[in-house]
Amino acid sequence: MLISKKLVEFSKIETAFAHCDVPCGIYDPHLAQVAALTTMRMIQLIEAAEVPSTDADRTNYVSQLSRYVSTKEEHAELCKKEIRILWADYFRPEHIEKYPELHDTVFNALKTASKVRQTNDTQAPHDLLNAVNQIATIFWATKEVKTSVQPSRQAVGGELVLPA
Repeated sequence: MLISKKLVEFSKIETAFAHCDVPCGIYDPHLAQVAALTTMRMIQLIEAAEVPSTDADRTNYVSQLSRYVSTKEEHAELCKKEIRILWADYFRPEHIEKYPELHDTVFNALKTASKVRQTNDTQAPHDLLNAVNQIATIFWATKEVKTSVQPSRQAVGGELVLPA
């Protein structure tokens, strides 16, 4: 009886959500790049949305803009999350020694992602993608992997730093 009681108590442990403190060793800047591209696309869609001429169309317009803004903000935050994971879990002191610009690059990327969330500035998502690509360049260099700049092949355009 005592053992079963302990098992029940043990099973009440709450689930932890993280990527991941196992550690799994799986790190990649790709999710941050896709999130940055998504913010670029949402700004494009916001700018392309036509202001309705009738009140009947206004509800759909407001709903559509709300979805675009919400998605832009979610992906800017996702980008920040992925950058923080790389910064806190992947990059080590020897990486910072070898790439002294890394600290400022990460800091600026996080600040730019915040700007993307806070505004509909058309340049900010492009700046965010550029900052994430700078991080990607350093990330792959720490693994001694050659990179190339490739078109994203997405409707939004943009380029990605990818392993060659």
